[in-house]
Amino acid sequence: MHHYYNTHYDTYSDALVQVRGVSIHPVNIIATITQFNSTRDRDMHDFTLALIGGLMIGAAAVLLMAAHGRIMGVSGIVKQLLPPLANDWQWRALFVVGVLIAPLATLLITGDYPAVEITKNPAVLLIAGLVVGVGTSLGNGCTSGHGVCGMSRLSIRSIVATVVFMLTAIVTVYVVRHL
Repeated sequence: MHHYYNTHYDTYSDALVQVRGVSIHPVNIIATITQFNSTRDRDMHDFTLALIGGLMIGAAAVLLMAAHGRIMGVSGIVKQLLPPLANDWQWRALFVVGVLIAPLATLLITGDYPAVEITKNPAVLLIAGLVVGVGTSLGNGCTSGHGVCGMSRLSIRSIVATVVFMLTAIVTVYVVRHL
């Protein structure tokens, strides 16, 4: 088995990951975002933000696989934070914290927080969240695990799961908006 990555940690601030000979350092990423923020047009198109977000998700999936040999499936990561805790709960907790503070990255890039508009009844949202939780448990993963990581590995199970997710979403939107 060939290992195409290695990790090196001198100190917390010197965390460095090498993937196939390319060094990725958090300071370089932050400097690039800051430079991008200072030179870009303030009226960034939503497509550009979606592209940047997609690239960040892909990079995070690659870095997690390279650093820990784990798939970036959010439901599995969160599930292992519930009792009984997994032995490697620390990186999982940091991952969740990173997801929760992600709007700060949007603030750095765009100068504003992401717009969020919740128009549904909170009880409906709670029920929907529980249904999604049951679905991810039954499907052995969520869209991040199957759609991003599984499909990139050409996993047949993940491809089928992602097609089912998408068809279910299309039908749900049609039913909610038209019936």
